[in-house]
Amino acid sequence: MAKRQSKISQVLWLVMIWGASILALGAVSLVLRFLMTSAGLKAS
Repeated sequence: MAKRQSKISQVLWLVMIWGASILALGAVSLVLRFLMTSAGLKAS
């Protein structure tokens, strides 16, 4: 039972890290897009 629990916790950790990395990538892309649009508006 203990081995199964550790396996489940490992999977949960992997899913958490995977989701966090995807959220971070999405946030960075949104910030970059916002900066690009604001810079473009300032340029024009």
